[in-house]
Parts: sequence; C-alpha cells; structure tokens
Amino acid sequence: MSEISSYPNQNPEDNSFGVNTTEINYRHLTPEETATLESNGCKAEDWNGVMVSAEGFDPKFIHRVSFYGNVLLGATRKSIEITKGFFCHSGIDDATLRNVTVGNDCLIKHIGNYINDYTIGDECYIANVATVETTEGASYGNGNVISVLDEAGNGNIMVFRDLNSQLAAFMVRHSDDADLRHAVIRLINEEVVRTQPDRGCIGSNVKIVNTVEIVNSVIEDGCEISGATRLSDCTIKSNRNSSVFIGSNTIIENSIVADGSSITDGARLQDCFVGEACQLTSGFTASQSVFFANTFMSNGEACAAFCGPFCASHHKSSLLIGGEYSFYNAGSATNFSNHAYKMGPIHWGTLERGSKTASGTHLLWPAQIGAFTVVMGKLAGHPNTKGLPFSYIIGENGSTWLVPGHNIVTVGLYRDIKKWPQRDMRSEDNQKSIIDFDWLSPMTVGEILRGKKILENIVKVNGDDVAEYHYHGMCIKASSLKHGLHYYDLALKMFMGEVMEKAKKNGFDGKPTWQTGLGRWEDLAGQLLPLAEEQRLSDDIKEGNIETIDDVIDRFKEIEANYSRYEWAWAYRMILEYYGIKSITEDDEKRIDADSSAAHAEWLAAIKADAEKEFRLGDVPRDTLDGFLAKIPSQEE
Repeated sequence: MSEISSYPNQNPEDNSFGVNTTEINYRHLTPEETATLESNGCKAEDWNGVMVSAEGFDPKFIHRVSFYGNVLLGATRKSIEITKGFFCHSGIDDATLRNVTVGNDCLIKHIGNYINDYTIGDECYIANVATVETTEGASYGNGNVISVLDEAGNGNIMVFRDLNSQLAAFMVRHSDDADLRHAVIRLINEEVVRTQPDRGCIGSNVKIVNTVEIVNSVIEDGCEISGATRLSDCTIKSNRNSSVFIGSNTIIENSIVADGSSITDGARLQDCFVGEACQLTSGFTASQSVFFANTFMSNGEACAAFCGPFCASHHKSSLLIGGEYSFYNAGSATNFSNHAYKMGPIHWGTLERGSKTASGTHLLWPAQIGAFTVVMGKLAGHPNTKGLPFSYIIGENGSTWLVPGHNIVTVGLYRDIKKWPQRDMRSEDNQKSIIDFDWLSPMTVGEILRGKKILENIVKVNGDDVAEYHYHGMCIKASSLKHGLHYYDLALKMFMGEVMEKAKKNGFDGKPTWQTGLGRWEDLAGQLLPLAEEQRLSDDIKEGNIETIDDVIDRFKEIEANYSRYEWAWAYRMILEYYGIKSITEDDEKRIDADSSAAHAEWLAAIKADAEKEFRLGDVPRDTLDGFLAKIPSQEE
C-alpha cells in the first residue's frame, strides 16, 4: 500500500464558516486501482496527484473522470438519497476535477465544464452542473460594503456572515461618526480575515442539481440548490437544522443568505444580505439591500432598502427604495421616490415598526412615519409623524389628512401584534437578530406621550371650536383629533397596568434602584432599547474597550437580557408623572390596575366593533367573523 497522509477537508481548528467534514486519511492509488480507473474511461494529468481515502475507496464507482492538479477522493461505501425514496450509490461519473477535495460518500455526475479549486464535504449530491470554481480574489460575499437608504452614498453597512439586524442598523445610524465607522469596519475585517476559507467550499449533505454556475461561494451544510443560474461570491449559511433552499433561475451575486431562508423562482440579488428564515421569490429583484428575520418579498423590487424583521411585499408593481422598514406590509403599487429635487437618488426615509402602505401609495422621500401607521394615497409633502404613532395618513386630491391614533383600535393592528410571534420561523439555535414583539413599549409609549402633547398644543393654539386643524402641512379634523387624544390615553393606561403586572412577576418591588432605562428609547431593527445604552456601546467601541465584533453582538444580547429591568425603570417614572404622584402606594396600584382594566375592556370592544363593521361590508363570511371574535379574550381572561 502507498504512503498514507492525513488531509482534513478543511482546517479543523476553524470551522466558523459552517462547513463540516470528516478528517480523512488519504493515500496514493495502487497500480491496480489506477488500471481500474483507466479502464473506466478516467484519465489524469498525473496519477501521483490523485489520492484516495485509506478506507472505503473503491475505483469501480468512478467513471469518465479527468483529474488535474491535486485531487483527494473520499470513501465510496454508501448509497445516498437523491430524492425521496430514490437511492444511488456514491461515486463520480462524467466530470473534470482540478485541485478538488471530495469527502466521503458523495455522488457527483454530469459536470458539464469542471470543478476547480473547491472543497466538498460528505454525502453530497452534485449533478448536471456546468461549473464550480474558485478564482483569484474571491470574497465569498464577506467584507462587501453596501449603501442602504442613501442610494448614492459611499456605503454604510459592511456585510459579513454573522451580521444581524441590530449591528446593521447600528452601522447605518452612526455612519456619520467617522471614528465609530472605522472602528466597526476594523473589527469586521478582522473577523472576515479570521474566518475566510482559502477556497470555495461545499458543506456536507448538500444537494446541487441542474445549476449553471457556482463561483467563489461557500455553501454550508444541508443546503439545496436546484436549477439556479448563477451564484458568485456568495456565502450560503445553511445548516442541517435550518437549511437554505436556492431555486430555479435565481441569480445571487456578492451576497450572503442566512439560515432557513429560500431564494426561488427567478429572484435576482446583487450586493445583499438575507437574514434568517426570509423568503425572496417570484422574480423579486434586489440590489444594495438587507433583509432580516422572517421577511417575505415577492414579485417586486428593492434598492438601497433596509428591511428589518417581518417585512412583506407581495406585488409586482411595488418598489421599496431608499427606506428603512420593520414589521412592514407593502400594498400593491407602493412606490417610494428618492429623487425629491432631482439632485440624484440621495433622499431617504423611515417607516417605523408596524407601518403599512395601502395599494397605490406613493411617498416622496424624505419622510419619517411613526410606528404602526397606515399610509394611503399620494403624499408629496414629506410628512414627519414620528411623534404621532398609530395614525392614518391619507393623501387625497393634493391634500394630506392625518387621523391620529386611529390604528390603535383597528382589527389590523390586533391581528398584526398577535401573528408576528406565531410566524417566527427561525430555529431556536439560529436566531441572530433580536426581536422584541411588545407593541406598547417605552419606545412606542414615549412617542404616544409626545403625540398627546402635540395634539394638546394644537388645540391650545387654535382653540377647540374649529372644524379642522393643521400640523406641518397635514389636515386633522377636529373629531379625529379628539378621538386621537382618547385613543392615546387608552394605550397609556393599558401599558401602565401591563408593565406594573410584569414588574411584579419579575420581582421588581417598588421604585427601581437602578437608573438605566431612563430617557428616550429606540427601535434598533427589531430590538427595543434605551438610547443611552446604544450610545454607551458606541463610546466603548471608539475607546477600544471592545475587542471583537462578536463582543459588539454580545452587547446587544446583554442589553436584551436587561430589557424588563430597563422597561420598569422607564415606566415607573412615567407612571409617577402621569398620575402626579411621588411614589406608587398600594392604593395607587389599585387605581392603576382599575384604569388599565377598563381601558383594556374598551380596547377589546373597539376591536370587535371594527371587525363587525368590516363584516357589514358584505364580503366577509360569517364564520370568519365568528372565528376572529372567538379569539378575542374576554376581560376576565
């Protein structure tokens, strides 16, 4: 027997890019094996460059293969399942391999062009593929700098395989801080250099069939690629518990696709990051955009878009451009214009969490839309309603109407806040992005408090005997303003009762002894956190107190672990100010609880009334209404 050498399919000390293979002992071919291979139609530039597994290799399963450079072949002992119930014996047929390592029990056949400079894991099925290769300068999509929001910008997100929504949003929001930007880029670059493979990799249990071209890509364990046109400079972060599917006619270039996602049916991605459990399908096209946790995009287009968790767009005519979105639903023919004054595509805006756009909505950036707002019609006045959440904004006949707070008492809001936690399709061990589902939180309630002051000041300045009011170019009917104040107060009372009950369950008795959590809160692409904590992180990065990009991500986790403590500190002070008290006594608790219960009962009644109003339109089946109403708890529950 020829000399035996140990060749791991990848560096055993660094498996950070998610390709798992067995360390195999390889040996040179015996004369008899070489003769068998030649009789099977195989040829080699130099048979000494071909080494095989010391255990389990059988040359009878290798046919019509041309070998160039250094090729390592694993065992061919088992049959593998190529489709449900259909097994074929492992081996290689009709292929050209140059500088390739093949793991144990793979089936590779009908390679139209070649496989060049690649590492392939165990038990893979690769068939009817034209080209798989690594070329000079491969990045695998890591370290790519893209520009979201400002389409013409110099780049504000550095994409890498472990990016999550919080870090991406953090980079965007602090992109004007040169010191912070350079520090974050340095940390990410260090991680990219540490984890970057020396050539393209295909993990174990990967299936690639009927695909044209795979170049400079890392395809991790359990991924299935069927009918794709081109993958170039990509990392596909699949794993056996949360696999990725890449479907027919897709083109993915200079991008990263995370665990549990699917890119199918002619979708086209250029310079993108796709987070966990996302679906991009039906010809959807995207460039310079990021998509996070459970986002669904179909038919339409995205450019320079930041799509946080649970964004959805289903329609061919919808264009998401230059915007930041989160828990967002785009109606058909939704369009955002970022050429406000023809100085180029430099304008951008934000739809805060929970916002929706109705069919035919056109919004001219720049604009800032408050949380849980519904936008309808054509709006050209650059509205800023960040301090007026839960509103309806309606563009009609050249005017913009604002209905403050109305969304608080709609069926749509109720359905949304119930469905999102149930639709989180990420596996428990693959949840990179942090998602807080609270619809009433220090962030939204803080905006409600600002909204109340805005509306009260409008009445104070204009009086209470007018038919309509005006706010930053928007019209508000007097009746709408009055109702908005009431709905805001309803939400405040519900929040105070709920957070006080939560504090008791968490063992927070009385006045908080900590100060963290006070001040303004933000929504960092799904995570609700005090602005002061975000600033503290920024300062620590710039001062060199954080050594790796993993430490940055861990800081977000640390903040999340303290969410309830921070929330109680904020809510306690808010309760004192709302009720004009110096501390919360037992009698105060009873009063707060009673106010909250009454507000909650009124809220549920309003939701039911809204559902019945929709039923009266005539196209909602009775059993649909009854089913929805049955899900709304009674106040006693």
